[in-house]
Amino acid sequence: MDFDAVLANRRMVRHYLPDPVPPETVDRITAVVRKAPSAGFSQGHRLLVVTDPGTRERVAELAEESYYTDRGEPPWLSVAPVLMVLGICEDDYHARYTRADKLVDGREMEWPAPYWWVDSGALLTLIQLTAINEGLATGFATVRAKDELAAFLGIPPEIAVVGLITVGRAHPDALRPADRERLRGLRKPFGDLVRHESWKDGAPPPDRGTAASA
Repeated sequence: MDFDAVLANRRMVRHYLPDPVPPETVDRITAVVRKAPSAGFSQGHRLLVVTDPGTRERVAELAEESYYTDRGEPPWLSVAPVLMVLGICEDDYHARYTRADKLVDGREMEWPAPYWWVDSGALLTLIQLTAINEGLATGFATVRAKDELAAFLGIPPEIAVVGLITVGRAHPDALRPADRERLRGLRKPFGDLVRHESWKDGAPPPDRGTAASA
């Protein structure tokens, strides 16, 4: 798929068809974990793929799918044929930055931001774009019962659960025209998001016809 088309189709989907996703397709999507950014090549990313229907039901329960269904929305965490637990191992970052080539004055640097979380967001985006390129849709759900989920799936304590990624074919009603119009009305002006040279005094970027569809 053309990259512009992939970007144009990037959205969070919460309504899926139950059709299975071929294992080789899942493999192509998860393969991006090796291409995802990680500070200093720490390689702290972790993914746990869940396709068994019974396991998905329990994961959906722990992720509080009822929050959505109680509001009249369709079940999506239990229906999506592929669930991916997005995880991160912070220890890998500290191990990498205590190696000789990363030490600052003989010590691990003071982290200006928890870049393991930043990197998790980058991996999420890569998974989304790769799934779209495969003709699939994705969504993301937070999990408050992280300890229970980790215990159920046997996730070791050094791996933090970031959230849950859904992968599958979007239901035809996943994004109705009325929903599209509502979201379009919420879109902030491009100039509110991007500035050139200086935020306070810099002008928003000129309209070159590229931002309207971004």
